[in-house]
Amino acid sequence: MSPPSPPPSAPPRPAGEERTVIDTSQMSEGQRAALQVTEAARESPDEPGFVAQLFMGRFRPEKLHPLTDVDAGERPRAEKFLAELGAFLRAKVDADLIDRTGEIPEAVMTGLARLGAYGIKVPCHYGGLGFSQTTYCRACVLLASHCMNTFAHVSVHQSVGVPQPLMLFGTEEQKEKFLPRVARGELSAFALTERGVGSDPARLTTTAEPDGDDFVINGEKLWCSNGTRAGLLIVAARTPPKIVDGRPRTQITTFVVEAKSPGIEVVHRCQFMGLHALYNGVIRFTNVRVPRANIVGGEGRGLKVALTTLNAGRLSIPASSLGMAKRALAIAREWSAERVQWGAPIGQHAAIAEKIRRIAAHGFAMEAMLLVTSRIVDRDKKADLRLEAAMCKLWGTEKAWMCLDDAMQIRGGRGYENVQSLAARGEKPHPVERFMRDNRVATIFEGSSEIMRLFIMREALDPHLKIAGVALNSERPWGERLRSALRSAGFYLAWYPALWLPVGRVPDDLHPGLMGHFSRVAAFGRKLARTLFHQMVKFGPQLEKRQVLLGRIADIGADLFAIAASCVYAQKLIHDGEPAAKVLALVDDFAAQAHARIAANFRDVGDNSDDQGYALAQQVVAGEHTWLERGTI
Repeated sequence: MSPPSPPPSAPPRPAGEERTVIDTSQMSEGQRAALQVTEAARESPDEPGFVAQLFMGRFRPEKLHPLTDVDAGERPRAEKFLAELGAFLRAKVDADLIDRTGEIPEAVMTGLARLGAYGIKVPCHYGGLGFSQTTYCRACVLLASHCMNTFAHVSVHQSVGVPQPLMLFGTEEQKEKFLPRVARGELSAFALTERGVGSDPARLTTTAEPDGDDFVINGEKLWCSNGTRAGLLIVAARTPPKIVDGRPRTQITTFVVEAKSPGIEVVHRCQFMGLHALYNGVIRFTNVRVPRANIVGGEGRGLKVALTTLNAGRLSIPASSLGMAKRALAIAREWSAERVQWGAPIGQHAAIAEKIRRIAAHGFAMEAMLLVTSRIVDRDKKADLRLEAAMCKLWGTEKAWMCLDDAMQIRGGRGYENVQSLAARGEKPHPVERFMRDNRVATIFEGSSEIMRLFIMREALDPHLKIAGVALNSERPWGERLRSALRSAGFYLAWYPALWLPVGRVPDDLHPGLMGHFSRVAAFGRKLARTLFHQMVKFGPQLEKRQVLLGRIADIGADLFAIAASCVYAQKLIHDGEPAAKVLALVDDFAAQAHARIAANFRDVGDNSDDQGYALAQQVVAGEHTWLERGTI
């Protein structure tokens, strides 16, 4: 059977349309500057990934399937390393002691360095282990399942610290100079956030002014993880603006900075609800001189370096969440079999069984998404995985929190009690309380859930902005807008009707029990594309302000990706000898739960109380309901 003709592709963008197609005429100067800085740093891949295609109603399962193993040459080395890392964690890393003292012992750091854990992905010829993204994520799962403090310590160092941006953007001289140091265990950190700057990099106040062959950095960075102990820092700073279209445009540049340079001061070590041993602090830069040779990725390309680093490094967070979900499942399973109430183990009571079912099915899907995305990274370093990585982070962290919350409820008072108290009473000290404190920040780190949903939808809307954005942009000349409107009309007249046709071929080598799930992903993908288009027509340029509505559409896409990844992972497990009936039971149950959410989100796109809720929220913010706060201290 030959595959059906694909829906039409977007028409090529004519020369002269490289400026942002988003209408900024109604924006403030601050909003315009923020948009311009961010848009200038966006990637424009030649070939969109699976999720990006799905948002356009196109089904491309070959981008996920089949799920392959790591290279045969890596496999024995990886298994040996992971076994040694696991043994080291069990024998030498006292997670509860680290939590109580807020310090990771030097012996632990030395042991991790000896294992090569600070350079897992750093190529061998720079002194690292040279492992794949898949092996790195497996190591993150191990670390987080035992001690989130140790995980954060190791992953911040190489996911967003010096190793990742240098491997992506560094010169050969920079790699030879710095990578061996970080691979041996010299800690690194990423300094981006500031007191007034979270997800809005255009507001950076830290500056780097050129002075001969150097730049001089001044400013202060907040929440710099590993910053209080790091030997090397990646620092993002404003460099002199350049003129674009007659206006100055903010330039952000990243530098590798020696932490012992004169003028660098650790002002404060931050303390948090969880992750008590996170070496996170406020770092002040006063006339810090950095050689021009330490610029990473080129002057003015710092935000692109930062965003690309986060795209690739973001997978370590869902890996840690998977480690938490796996531990939650083990604790819930054990306690549900041991604990007897009303004449039966609590796992046989429907209310508890529902929670166990939820943890198991979502843990399976989390692992599927992580492995599928990691293998995309390993197969093709240039592959577009921005949406897949963002969904792994968004979906995985939120579902891990759900799993931990369920495990806490199943354990009851013993879940809320800390390990010292449990052990003192002679009970098994499962650290559910510590897990919840440590894991809560996962939905905030490296892009909060709210920002992830907006990021996903910006990328999902990008093809439409390239097709029709100029026609809607009041800042463009009328002739240019008219030509764009005619081109976009031609595209949509062919594209939209195709969304009502059953286009999309399911791989022939899937187990029959998986084909139906994959077909439903294709069908819902077409409905997703129609729904997004309908909202564009309904709200026009105002759609960007409908953040709750866009969040529902992002969640539909994430659930569809989770189902597709689960099918691909299930096929791999069945191929490798896992009993098909047991694997299919997990896929079927997860898909049932996901489809219920998908149906609810589709319904709520068209029937919701968003406007009423927003109006009420603004009244609260304006102080019109302070009477609700009466009776408190």
